[in-house]
Amino acid sequence: MRHQKVLVIDFGGQYTQLIVRRVREAGVYSEMVPWTAAAKALEDRPDAVVLSGGPKSVLEPGSPDLDFGLLEGVPTLGICYGMQLMAHRLGGKVEPARDREYGHQMIRTTSDSALLSGLSSDDVWMSHGIQVLEPPAGTLVSAQTDSCPVAAFEDVSKKLFGVQFHPEVSHTAAGTEVIGRFLFDHAGLKGDWTSASFVQEEIEAIRSQVGSDKVLCAVSGGVDSSVMAALLTKAIGERAVCVFVDHGLLRKGEAEQVVETFSRTFHPNLIVIRASDRFFRELAGVTDPEEKRKRIGAEFVRCFEERADELRDCAWLAQGTLYPDVIESGSPTAAKIKTHHNVGGLPDWMKLKVIEPLRWLFKDEVRAVGRELGLPDDVVDREPFPGPGLAVRVLGEVTPDRVRTVQEADWIFREELRREGLNKNVWQSYAALLDVRSVGVMGDERTYEQPIVLRAVESEDAMTARATPLPFEFLERVARRIVNEVGGVNRVLYDLTSKPPATIEWE
Repeated sequence: MRHQKVLVIDFGGQYTQLIVRRVREAGVYSEMVPWTAAAKALEDRPDAVVLSGGPKSVLEPGSPDLDFGLLEGVPTLGICYGMQLMAHRLGGKVEPARDREYGHQMIRTTSDSALLSGLSSDDVWMSHGIQVLEPPAGTLVSAQTDSCPVAAFEDVSKKLFGVQFHPEVSHTAAGTEVIGRFLFDHAGLKGDWTSASFVQEEIEAIRSQVGSDKVLCAVSGGVDSSVMAALLTKAIGERAVCVFVDHGLLRKGEAEQVVETFSRTFHPNLIVIRASDRFFRELAGVTDPEEKRKRIGAEFVRCFEERADELRDCAWLAQGTLYPDVIESGSPTAAKIKTHHNVGGLPDWMKLKVIEPLRWLFKDEVRAVGRELGLPDDVVDREPFPGPGLAVRVLGEVTPDRVRTVQEADWIFREELRREGLNKNVWQSYAALLDVRSVGVMGDERTYEQPIVLRAVESEDAMTARATPLPFEFLERVARRIVNEVGGVNRVLYDLTSKPPATIEWE
């Protein structure tokens, strides 16, 4: 079955992935493509196109561009840079703004705007220093602000719409209304994409891709790899060989929990490889976070390929890679934030072919797929956990003793969160060990020990996050327990930084 598809053309905007999310949340399948590959992607004639924002000016030589002749007859929504490019290429006038707009703004919409009139709110989110002074001939100026003469324009007959604000971000109060009106009222889409349809279509794709081969499924017990393994098992049965590598970098009691969970849910024949000694050897003396991730990724591959060699007809390695992993590891139009061990951390010498059935999904979509596959809530709703494990929560050298320190502090923090019911709105919570020492006093004696940082964040998809506002008395109690119960720690901090500018993990 061919689903209706919205193609999101990425001009390097920081919110582009949110456009894809919002379209999918409306029940319409969406894919993102960098502007450099847009011409090829448009050959398939998508049902609608969204042009993203971007950091460049359309007036700069060599700035991202597009042949608008390829969009003839295709309903198109331009956002920020996308709107400016549309105006610039279709005969309008674009210039540097006298007054740049960043943050909340109020738009004034015209009563005859097909896209914007009658919205529930006129509060929008702007982020631009270039503006459209005159829209293309034949278009209607549908919104303005005090400093932006063309905050939106439209040509309903040609199904072309441009908005200077960002409807994809939550700060634009009526953003989902704008996107919904474009998709359903003007592009005429039906909304025929669901988690159930994804499951059935991906099962067929897996069977076609792997043929009669066996697939080694790399599982960690987390929601991503669990859903991936369940999907592979449903597609090819016992030819999906689930392997769990205990690398010694898991949370307290987690290795035992993973084995129990898999045995209880859907895959009683889980292969367990105890490999903590070899991972610690690889990490000895390593302090650079990128090097940690690459060494961990390479050691995982060695473990998997050794096991694959023991299995007949096993040519594939299945991973629970998600779209945020791909973005942060560096897409063609996004800067590399950090190499995820399962993306950019894979060695070029590996023999196994990689299959990643969840690669273009966001976390909430993966959870929906997990429920569709019948996985229990305690698996589907599990907090995200990084593939490199506690190696990215132990700043500096990773040793067994330093990992144990983090395990104990992390256990106390998360135990207290559960006890107080404060974990319900938390996306991710953990303790990290810093690679510094500070002076303290215990029992009338001087100490010179390490600090623990606590972090708890709220998020929708890990692309952005804010610190969870935990009660001070709660944090004080957790700090007291950690200092009293965990050796080598004399100070506890709470990380209040949002993402951006920070990341969720410390490394």
